[in-house]
Amino acid sequence: MTNIMKITLIGIFRDRVFQGIMALAVLFLFIPSAASLSMRQVTELSITLSLSLISFILLLLSVFLGATSLWRDMERRYTFSVLSLPLSRSSYLLGRFLGLALFLILTSAVLGAVSLLVIKVASGMYPPARPVVWNYLLLTLLFITFKYILLVAVAMLLSTVSTSFFLPVFGSICTFLASSITQQVYEFVHSTASVQAVSPFLKAVASVVYYLLPNLAGFDLKVNAIYSIAPNPQGLAMTVGYFAGYTAILLGSAALLFNRREMK
Repeated sequence: MTNIMKITLIGIFRDRVFQGIMALAVLFLFIPSAASLSMRQVTELSITLSLSLISFILLLLSVFLGATSLWRDMERRYTFSVLSLPLSRSSYLLGRFLGLALFLILTSAVLGAVSLLVIKVASGMYPPARPVVWNYLLLTLLFITFKYILLVAVAMLLSTVSTSFFLPVFGSICTFLASSITQQVYEFVHSTASVQAVSPFLKAVASVVYYLLPNLAGFDLKVNAIYSIAPNPQGLAMTVGYFAGYTAILLGSAALLFNRREMK
């Protein structure tokens, strides 16, 4: 499994994915100039733009790397030669996932360091009304990384039942979009304002979707980082537990389906 993880990382670097990320990182240099247009909230806007850019890059990586990793191996017949070795399919799948997760962590660390430098420059040029709490920024980056590692697990689960990369790619994108708003939809349909507007059947459907899809909104700590608001420690612990549990369920389901899949 460790060898598969190393091979995954080597393959990503060989495909020049990291070089492309570094090219995109040049955009961070323009954030202080763009944020200065805000005049009164330069630091806050710099934090917002930095975290949004990191989220966008990690979204692209998690969707396309997670969705195409298994599919490309099977298209190139690489899976057949690997699985002929004394290696279980579950170990192979987990090795691929850990390799992708490690690459996301590395990318988040590099881009996070660049964004912290950019925010430091912006706060020095335009001192904010409230001090920047760097620990909250680091926490936000950590939970952003957790969110997209979870999305990689979703993409890999879809890859185990698909014969092409279209279902994993578009399925992961749809899951991301739906999972980002399930919390708001669930709260609305169960509020007193929706008693007359929403039928009991729709409420039941919304509840099923809410509990079935991952709740990615819980990983969003941008408001805490932007406005230096202390996050709830109990909420953070519950989110970490949710991440570990949901990811384990996704990987367990993916391993079960991958073990039953016929290789042609």
